[in-house]
Amino acid sequence: MTTSIADTDRKRYLPWVVATVMFMETLDATIVNTAVPSMAASLHVAPLSLKAVVASYILSLAVCIPISGWLADRFGTRRVFFSAVAVFTFASLLCGLSLNVPMLVAARLLQGLGAAMMMPVGRLTIIRTFGKAQLLSAMNFVVMPALVGPLLGPTVGGLIVHVASWRYVFLVNLPVGLAALALIWRYLPDYKGDAPRPLDTVGFVLFGAGVALLSWLLEVFGEHRLDATSTGVLFVLSIGLLLAYGLHARRAPYPLLRLSLFSVRTFRVSVLGGFATRIGLGGMPFLLPLLYQLGMGMPAWQSGLMLMPSAAAAITMKTATKPLLARFGYRRVLIVNTMLIGVAISLFSTIGPGTPIAMIVPLALAMGFFNSMQFSAMNSLAYADIEGPDTSMASTIASSLQQLSMSFGLAAGSLVAGWFLDGLPQKDQALVTDALHHAFLALAVITVASSLAFWKLKQNDGEAVSRGTEKLVEQSS
Repeated sequence: MTTSIADTDRKRYLPWVVATVMFMETLDATIVNTAVPSMAASLHVAPLSLKAVVASYILSLAVCIPISGWLADRFGTRRVFFSAVAVFTFASLLCGLSLNVPMLVAARLLQGLGAAMMMPVGRLTIIRTFGKAQLLSAMNFVVMPALVGPLLGPTVGGLIVHVASWRYVFLVNLPVGLAALALIWRYLPDYKGDAPRPLDTVGFVLFGAGVALLSWLLEVFGEHRLDATSTGVLFVLSIGLLLAYGLHARRAPYPLLRLSLFSVRTFRVSVLGGFATRIGLGGMPFLLPLLYQLGMGMPAWQSGLMLMPSAAAAITMKTATKPLLARFGYRRVLIVNTMLIGVAISLFSTIGPGTPIAMIVPLALAMGFFNSMQFSAMNSLAYADIEGPDTSMASTIASSLQQLSMSFGLAAGSLVAGWFLDGLPQKDQALVTDALHHAFLALAVITVASSLAFWKLKQNDGEAVSRGTEKLVEQSS
């Protein structure tokens, strides 16, 4: 009886614990950008020199996520997740106390190390705790931070900098982190791998170097800090390192990321199709503030508030996700919903200086609803046919590509915005607005095209999750 009560409490609180930690991580990834001018003034440096503060966090995430599954299998999910949150919280304190840029960059690297373990290990714990029939409901809690955090980051960061010191952008993590540590130790299950495997050091170097270089190139994309030749050489080098890892992984007995999991259709379509979809979606947080501030003349704080309806809609949509997936299936929902997202993105091309707020809010709400459905469906489908021993590897691969897709999405937003805004005077509101409208249409086309990936699904794919029914894992294409 005691065990039953403990299991019930664990299932009740575990999604909240993981979601809270994820929210802290995703919020932190975007909140810093708003505080850069204030940080530069306080540390007596040029704002451009603080680019390393943002890039160091992204690089640390990209490099360290791939070893999260190995650490969880070897040392246990509770110990690794607890250590990750402790490192992240301590690094947040160091960021808030930093006296110069090198100290801040070092603290951000440490913060990224902690964050890299939180997403995949937290997701892994959810997958192993809840059965397939309960997985969708539990994953709904986990996906919310990925949607809400990036939307709230600029607003929260702007408010903190407005009323207090930039240091509180990092220090706000302390009470959340300490509360999470207490809950993790009490409610987080401790899962380990069935048979400890050695760390693939060669694979870690190849994949880590390739993904770090590619992430850095995407982070500085469009800033004209590198000439075209250097950019091309580094891009080819990064792709070469990743291809070399692919060849190494085929021969290694215990590869860092086991690419054979892509033979599972639902995992392959969810992860790779989701990667393509996120390229279009990832550009929206970049373009929307430009539209609101440059195109409509809103101040930064009001621009941030305009992102709030999408966050609210994303939270409320989770109640409708499971019934819709149970009724129509993953294939139909993902195809139609991806197209609806593309249509919604294209409708932002109709918004200009004279557009009433009352017309913008419903569109923002629709984007929040569709995005919430999309991420809940893609994230839960990825594990529909993945069984226990493979869950840690699947979580690591999905998290690695998700992090990379976020960088690609921001780069896509930067590319289309730079392409259409190139040479235009920013004070000419009409020309800037027209250019941004073309950028939204470009992202809409990318998003609608990404729906083709979900045609590979079969009608009954994911039923073990959406309807709670078991079926044989179909490995074929």
